[in-house]
Amino acid sequence: MEIKTENLDPKHIYKLMTSVIVPRPIAWVSTVSREGIYNLAPFSYYAGVSSDPPLVIISVGSKEPGVKKDTWRNIEETGEFVINMVTRDLLEEMNISSLPFEYETDEFEKTGLTPAPSTYVKAPRVKESPVSIECRKYEIIEIGKMGLILGEILNFHIRDDILNEKGYVDTTKLEIIGRLGGANYCLITKENSFELKRPDKR
Repeated sequence: MEIKTENLDPKHIYKLMTSVIVPRPIAWVSTVSREGIYNLAPFSYYAGVSSDPPLVIISVGSKEPGVKKDTWRNIEETGEFVINMVTRDLLEEMNISSLPFEYETDEFEKTGLTPAPSTYVKAPRVKESPVSIECRKYEIIEIGKMGLILGEILNFHIRDDILNEKGYVDTTKLEIIGRLGGANYCLITKENSFELKRPDKR
């Protein structure tokens, strides 16, 4: 079957994209408003795009036409944010933080999570998360109703026991949550991950 996008509305295209571009990592983004209100929300259009300079990108939409989501608004106004990793023990809190709360609502209070101070940015990190990445706004590109937010990585907070001797995170020690299509998610564990060696040149 061929499904041409020219014949589809954006909602149908979105459903197709999110059900075939899988699994996707979740950027659990914490920000703070100019008024000092904490915000926490998950986004699964998220990727690393460069290591020199160290850049990540998240795609954030609008609440309604002409009204940017709180995360977008806060990053635009303050230029700072933190990306926190979602693991199985944080799944319920992540799900609660995805609700469309009012701008004045502190999602840390709603979820019962602990806002921990960051080193370089005012936005808090999620203390319970094993990995948090402090970022500074690099550029925001507006495409349609979406804001493509490029962030420069300033600092990593990594739980001591998951950092290996080679200097990177041993993800087999974590139970990481990924996003699939619709309301479906996946769980990545040591048992369902494997190492793939490069083939020899022939």
